[in-house]
Amino acid sequence: MKTIYLDHAASTPVHPEVAKVMLNIMTEQYGNASSVHQFGRSAKRILNGARDSIAAFLGCLSEEWVFTGGGTESDNLALYGAAAAVSHKGKHIITTQIEHHAVLHTCEELEKEGFKVTYLPVDSTGRVSVTDLEAALQEDTVLISVMYANNEVGTVQPIQEIGQLAKERGILFHVDAVQALGALPITLRELPVDYMSFTAHKINGPQGIGGLYVRSGAPLHPRLHGGLQERGRRAGTENLAGAAGFAKAVEIAVKGLSERQQNMKFLRNRLLGELDTLIGRESYSLNGNSEHFLPSILNLSFPGAGTDVMLMNLDMEGIAAASGSACTSGSLEISHVLKAMGLPKNILESAIRFSIGLGNTTEEIEYVARKVETILNRLRK
Repeated sequence: MKTIYLDHAASTPVHPEVAKVMLNIMTEQYGNASSVHQFGRSAKRILNGARDSIAAFLGCLSEEWVFTGGGTESDNLALYGAAAAVSHKGKHIITTQIEHHAVLHTCEELEKEGFKVTYLPVDSTGRVSVTDLEAALQEDTVLISVMYANNEVGTVQPIQEIGQLAKERGILFHVDAVQALGALPITLRELPVDYMSFTAHKINGPQGIGGLYVRSGAPLHPRLHGGLQERGRRAGTENLAGAAGFAKAVEIAVKGLSERQQNMKFLRNRLLGELDTLIGRESYSLNGNSEHFLPSILNLSFPGAGTDVMLMNLDMEGIAAASGSACTSGSLEISHVLKAMGLPKNILESAIRFSIGLGNTTEEIEYVARKVETILNRLRK
């Protein structure tokens, strides 16, 4: 049976060049980067090389980059680390209702520790208002966390404007850029952010390795304690193969950004065009912002065809899609993102996320559109 992977927002296939780099390290390098002998020094060179490469491609200083165990740890480290560092100045945090659960659940834990959190609403396209954010500021606001681009509907947030506002008020600003990396241009030194979270497995790198940009001078208390790795900000023996693989993935993503953007936009538009032809524009709803969006994510609702039933039928046809975040889609609960957007019940209960990436072709997209038509005809009889 033909299989088509359209769940790149959850995880991506490892690029062959990334796998090659990692395999060489896993079979030839086993030293600990903290050891002083030749094996340790060799490991240290690999780690520093990966850090320098990522910093160069993302436009920051090498010492501003902290390797983590993934995007979730990066979000946690930024929020806990920043909040703990400035709690003596205030305990008010601002975030949005559509953040990834790595941010939302961390904020909930911080509330248990005495912090106050304002969860900003979004409009029907999933975009936060800078005016709303400014109105939510308090005398004791010390931290703002807003994702760069939403992982479920692809809506891109006004990060520049929010960051400028935070900078003017002396408030720390964290951005979850897990979905943005590889889809949008990012030059960290030009962005008004203090912390930015990333992960490798969204850009055809390995799972289990992420990173946190920490602007020089931005305070950060560590969450893991043990050794002095990562300049004392994240203890634990470093994942050498993961770091090198991440660096290679970043290199490929940044160098090929323009071409990949064009290809994803083409495939996205092709799927919409095919659906318009086969089932009609009135048969589905496009969830998200029509102007500020990631070309890789397409969230569609097919009223009358429940999300769980639709996903099962797509899977039976060899098509992998999702209902939303991979961290929660197993439960098939209604998306907290779509709820926050205030969408009608029939849209909420029939949403499917198609996410495009490495390996997808025009032929696959056309096949998916035909299968969607077949499934809808079957379900709506």
